[in-house]
Amino acid sequence: MRGHEHRHQHATAGTAPDARRRALVLALVANAVLLVVQLVTAIAFGSLALLADTAHLGADVVALVLALVGQMLATRPPQARTTYGWERAEVMAALANSLLLVGVSVWIVWEAIDRYSHPHAVDGAGVAVIGGLGLLVNAGSAIVIARSSGANLNLRAAFWHLAADALGSFGVILAGLVLVVTDADWIDPTISIAITVLVLLAAWSLLRDATSVLLERAPRGLDPAAIEDALLGAAPVAAVHHVHVWSVGSETPALSAHIVLRDEPSLHDAQLVGNDLRAMLAERFGLEHSTLELECHDCPDVAHGAAGPAMGE
Repeated sequence: MRGHEHRHQHATAGTAPDARRRALVLALVANAVLLVVQLVTAIAFGSLALLADTAHLGADVVALVLALVGQMLATRPPQARTTYGWERAEVMAALANSLLLVGVSVWIVWEAIDRYSHPHAVDGAGVAVIGGLGLLVNAGSAIVIARSSGANLNLRAAFWHLAADALGSFGVILAGLVLVVTDADWIDPTISIAITVLVLLAAWSLLRDATSVLLERAPRGLDPAAIEDALLGAAPVAAVHHVHVWSVGSETPALSAHIVLRDEPSLHDAQLVGNDLRAMLAERFGLEHSTLELECHDCPDVAHGAAGPAMGE
């Protein structure tokens, strides 16, 4: 049957992989340079807010490396032992990045709490200047990544790292200015904790979405019950069972289902029905990768009541 071989292309939706790779490289280079500058000045000025922002920036650099590797792996074509390709690599990179965000955030909160009882002298003016530089680099990098991210979890993780650092840089500027005007030592750790709370919220969102893909849950926005109803609504379909909806990668939803057809059609007619059903699934639900097993009667495990629920198996 090689003449009728189906070749499923798992291309990245929306944005060309090369554009995403360029965006990641640009952000990586800019943040690596900024990391060196901020680390030196954070130590010199004694600012925890700036050090917290630098720690996030260090996590950003690692995150961008992970995102770049994940992006490169995700675009590799399917092979004999990786029949879906490497699309899950970008999901695993997103998971690693979200855990990295959590770890860095916990460390910053610990340090901030210690600063309340052991305040450090901070050079407010110098901190504000470096914070302004960080804001330019991080906001610019976040915008570049956002333009090419789409629904891609890997680039979303990279974006949130950069957006968190842009927030951190804004907080650094605010802390520096307040210190110049009031000499209030508490502002530095307070802003650090506020920044960290925002980062943890973003990390939780990424952890939830990446774990959902790895556990092969139905993607958000796709209702398996609605999909089953749509299949049952087709005239040639008598019954539907073994419906599974999952994500190959964060942008590649997939479906498999058993379809019982009426009137025992010929193999040719059954194939035409299958083609129509796949076209309907692609148009109504965005399911470009659907595997349908066409049957003229229920398979044995369904007929004997051993199949369990049709959805959520």
